[in-house]
Amino acid sequence: MAGVIATFSITELASFINRTGISDFTYPNSYGKLKVPPCKSSTKLRASRYNISLFQRSGGKLALRTVFHGMPHDNAESYPSHQSVDDPLFICPEDDGNSQQHGNEDSVFICSKNDGNSKRPRKDSQVNPMLELQPTVMKQVNQDSLPDKLKAVQLHILAMEQWNASRLKMCHRNYAASATNMIHFLALKSLDVEQTKEDLSSVGLSDLEDINPFVLPSLSACIQMLVWSRSDSLLSMEGSVEELPIHMSMEYQTENLSRTTMMKMASSNKDLLLGTLQGPRMTHIMVTVGQEVVENDTFVADLINLGTSTFRINCAHGNPEIWGKIISMVKRSSQLLEKPCRVLMDLAGPKLRTGKLKAGPGVAKISPKRNAVGDVLRPAQVWLSPQGAGPPPPHVSPDVIIHVDGQKFLRKLEIDDSVSFSDARGKHRRLRILSKCPMFSGVGFMAECRKTAYVESGTALYAKKKRPKCSVGFVVDVPPSEQFVRLRVGDLLTISRDSSDEGGGLNCTDTGSHRITCPSGYLFDSVKPGDRISFDDGKIWGVIKGISISEVIVSITHAGLKGTKLGSEKSINIPDSDICYEGLTSKDLMDLDFVAAHADMVGISFVRDVNDIILLRQELSKRQISNLGIVLKIETKSGFKKLPLLILEAMKSPNPLGVMIARGDLAVECGWENLADIQEEIISICSAAHVPVILATQVLESLVKSGVPARAEIIDADKGRRTSCVMLNKGKHILKAVSTLDTILNSQCSKTQPELKPLMLSSNVN
Repeated sequence: MAGVIATFSITELASFINRTGISDFTYPNSYGKLKVPPCKSSTKLRASRYNISLFQRSGGKLALRTVFHGMPHDNAESYPSHQSVDDPLFICPEDDGNSQQHGNEDSVFICSKNDGNSKRPRKDSQVNPMLELQPTVMKQVNQDSLPDKLKAVQLHILAMEQWNASRLKMCHRNYAASATNMIHFLALKSLDVEQTKEDLSSVGLSDLEDINPFVLPSLSACIQMLVWSRSDSLLSMEGSVEELPIHMSMEYQTENLSRTTMMKMASSNKDLLLGTLQGPRMTHIMVTVGQEVVENDTFVADLINLGTSTFRINCAHGNPEIWGKIISMVKRSSQLLEKPCRVLMDLAGPKLRTGKLKAGPGVAKISPKRNAVGDVLRPAQVWLSPQGAGPPPPHVSPDVIIHVDGQKFLRKLEIDDSVSFSDARGKHRRLRILSKCPMFSGVGFMAECRKTAYVESGTALYAKKKRPKCSVGFVVDVPPSEQFVRLRVGDLLTISRDSSDEGGGLNCTDTGSHRITCPSGYLFDSVKPGDRISFDDGKIWGVIKGISISEVIVSITHAGLKGTKLGSEKSINIPDSDICYEGLTSKDLMDLDFVAAHADMVGISFVRDVNDIILLRQELSKRQISNLGIVLKIETKSGFKKLPLLILEAMKSPNPLGVMIARGDLAVECGWENLADIQEEIISICSAAHVPVILATQVLESLVKSGVPARAEIIDADKGRRTSCVMLNKGKHILKAVSTLDTILNSQCSKTQPELKPLMLSSNVN
């Protein structure tokens, strides 16, 4: 019995090598140094478009008998005008020095089952370009070649698996099958199979777009369906499809690579990292929390009730004392509500940030909405609540929140009462009570103010009633105002490493420039004049004009029309500079002790290469920790390019694994116009590796900050259903944002599709 194996090269191996400049790497350079077999065939065969090998079964083994290949592209003009050079059945036998020509170039050779003798494929018939049945013949030829194309793709995929066997063997047994499937996916992406996708779609089969989690099983299923559905005898062999070498697994490979197993593995990996969700929702909601949680006893419980299942703490802010209080509140609220939650702690990493500016005065500004001529369009909405109370209910959206020390004062307030006070400037102002809302820690009131006022801690509030005696309350806990530098296009900004400039932020009278600090020495040691620099996730851009040992001078080239604020601890990115960061900083190593003891997951910020993962694995091994989840934060160009290698390195340990798409820094590093493609690429690679994906940065940002979402944000949040988790940053309207995101992630297409009714046509009859 003889069978046919087809191998075709869509793109020459040499072209991949030329593109990457790396000898042992043939995938696009975003995939790292993944090995592929070198081409050992002749130049003629390497340039061929389609190659067919004829194997014969003898003594239980398959022996190579004959090799055929298509004509090179350089000879495309020799093909008959009625036939495409891509047609795999227009082939000629490999010239071994002893063979003779078998007909002219119009001959069609078909490899099929024979009687066991090693013979040349039979010369079928001459194809006459003048035949009227040409379209029918061509359609049949293309349909017949589709199984061969898919088998050739399978051969290529298994070859990549074999040549990356050393990497796969080092993966932990929990990830062996997932790592193998990722290699299969990368091998498939290295081929140009657009025409094959169209051919599969034309016959009603999968177009290879959604097979990332189970590449090899899907290809095998497509091949079997095509073989079973064929009406002729081409490729219908006595043995089963599994007898061909393309279905033979590698010797070391014992994992089950079936579609069902792959799906269960992807689901299991998500549950191990993020936990099991209650209810029908398939995507977790993660919320970044900080100091505000400690000041509000009910805030965490409200977030959990609205759908939050994971809490994120950024180790770049706060200290272990605050982190411990937050985690205790999360665990206590989770147990009381019987809703499991997990905690992710992000190590600060070697990120460049602006230094801290001196805190401003503790003053809250009450400002009504005015039109162009200064008339009040809408009074300012002010929320009055007891000291230590949490945020207002989700259905109210105040402009200012004021905490009052005086339960007696608040208990006596009623709707339409007037509250008078003198602000920080000595101006007499008045509040009118609009509504009364019960709260867990007391009662809150919504009031309005029609004039601008500045309220500071200690301001006395007087509730005037019809009775001569009025009650008094005092404003407390007004947070210090955030200091910032407002930058405009053309301004000069001086960045200093001297901490004595920490109180900066004011314009220098002699030069008109602004000053900020940066505590990291990487900035001053690695930049050069002409490098681009961005601040606050790309909101401000500039060009470095001059450098010294302790200062960097920046000319601002992009900012808002009215200027853009730059405050404390905002990100700094230099996309044109190759800064050599250390993988884990000394602060990260100290924080890791706390994270390993209290958190469920650790986030590795600004991961760039496998050395960062190796260092982390060594530190976890020292602490004998094997159940701490590891989240790789992809926020640099290097991290994106080496993502498959980073995943394979992380898979060497049994720790649960995930990937976070940190879109803020990633967009600045790689370009805004590339962000959408990069996000899809990361999701595809992680889907093939069965690694959970966390979508982060600016999800529903307008809703979180202003209480009103942008239309595009809703679409962006809806795409989060393709990931395992969606992360929201903290903000004034975070409760409303969590509720909205939970509704989006729970919604189904059948609920949102409009009801279609038949169009009734009528005519008037006179």
